Amino acid sequence: MNATTTERTASGACLCGTVRFVARGVPEKFAACHCEMCRRWTGSALLDLDVPVENVEWSGEEHIRTFQSSDWAERAWCDRCGSNLWFRMTQDNEWSGSYGIPLGLFDDASGFEMSTEIFIDQKPDSFAYAGTGRAVLTRAECVAKFPALDDATSQGADVT
Repeated sequence: MNATTTERTASGACLCGTVRFVARGVPEKFAACHCEMCRRWTGSALLDLDVPVENVEWSGEEHIRTFQSSDWAERAWCDRCGSNLWFRMTQDNEWSGSYGIPLGLFDDASGFEMSTEIFIDQKPDSFAYAGTGRAVLTRAECVAKFPALDDATSQGADVT
């Protein structure tokens, strides 16, 4: 969702610790996705950091399961504890090539700043985040940036 990176290296794990990761070039900023699918997957909004696939080393890979959640994206989880591990675009486009790793998986989630909220028009009115100055995009604005979403939107399907 954003490309600002630093030299920061960060580690994290699933709830049971079976799946761990070390990520290099971790961005300073994270995004929130309020689409229906992300809300159902996380029980809230997906708060994630986009880290290039080649910058992440996973251990416990035999416990990682994936689900192709749309024609262009997959989601992964630990098969022991059920923790969500990543959202990843599988279709080649401007948003592919990164894992969207949930912020809560990081051993130290301090020092990050929310830079973007997408599908803001899908956000329940009970959700409110502190701070200002971040970009917000509606469903229509997301479709304009990623035209492949248009077919799913016109058919009433969720887009991520």
